[in-house]
Amino acid sequence: MRVIAGKYRGRSLRSLRGADIRPTSDRLRETLFNVLTAGNPQALEGTVWLDLFAGTGAVGIEALSRGARQAYFVESSAPAAKLIEQNLQNLGIVEGYKILRNDLLGILWRLQREHVAADVVFLDPPYRMQQAYEETLTALAESSLVWAMSLVIAEHEKKFDPGMEFGSLRRIRKLTQGNASLSFYRIGGQPDLSK
Repeated sequence: MRVIAGKYRGRSLRSLRGADIRPTSDRLRETLFNVLTAGNPQALEGTVWLDLFAGTGAVGIEALSRGARQAYFVESSAPAAKLIEQNLQNLGIVEGYKILRNDLLGILWRLQREHVAADVVFLDPPYRMQQAYEETLTALAESSLVWAMSLVIAEHEKKFDPGMEFGSLRRIRKLTQGNASLSFYRIGGQPDLSK
């Protein structure tokens, strides 16, 4: 597993064994960031990211590599949180991030109190935790963390549909690659019927 592009391009990232740590594949990560940058390598400069169910931290680290200003890695597993810290240290990243360990809803509430406004929220729960998609997307829709220009992206199994709408958060695009899919949501979003 490697950083795809940006400042840390080509650098290795470590993972953990086990069914609950399923890093976003390099190929899917590359597709995700190609969509987000759409030919503009500077598109992510200065952005704020929430990497929920962060696992190895690969998505948030990729964002930092491409110029994100801040990444919040939210991970309840102690070994995974330690791994994220190791991956960041191995790359020499010493600022622009926070690793948060607690229950997810409590962390979202805390970030709201700190007036965090995310440009991109990425969530990738263990696939067996299907209820986590609805709980998390609903909580995000009701929070001040997500604003009109925020993009919320859920990685999920191709055969599982997390849903079209959660309060004012609506799916605008779904992209499938292999056995995984990415669902893109915006507040008040309209579906992209051209895809």
